[in-house]
Amino acid sequence: QVQLVESGGGLVQAGGSLRLSCAASGRTFSTYTMGWFRQTPGKGREFVTAISGSGASTYYADSVKGRFTISRDNAKNTVYLQMSNLKPEDTAVYYCAAKWMDSVASTTGYRYWGQGTQVTVFS
Repeated sequence: QVQLVESGGGLVQAGGSLRLSCAASGRTFSTYTMGWFRQTPGKGREFVTAISGSGASTYYADSVKGRFTISRDNAKNTVYLQMSNLKPEDTAVYYCAAKWMDSVASTTGYRYWGQGTQVTVFS
């Protein structure tokens, strides 16, 4: 069982930056592929990025490539999402998710989810 708690959301002007954090419970954090997803009202949940258990592999949606960076600190059981050059269309609730030892390029199979954190980008 893995419990995930996101933090760091907020209100930011277009072009600005924000860093989200996701703290995970459990002693086997490094065996989990971690992902970030986002959702807006009326739309389904959208994959944003993922990182392998070791941190060696990452995968990004085209919409955020070059602007967002995912990283993790296994000693702190935490995964981060650094968001830069934010756009109003990045406004969404951002969710952290975990799945056991699966490919970062597979956007399905996430078993554990956080409660989400709101990111609002205004122009």
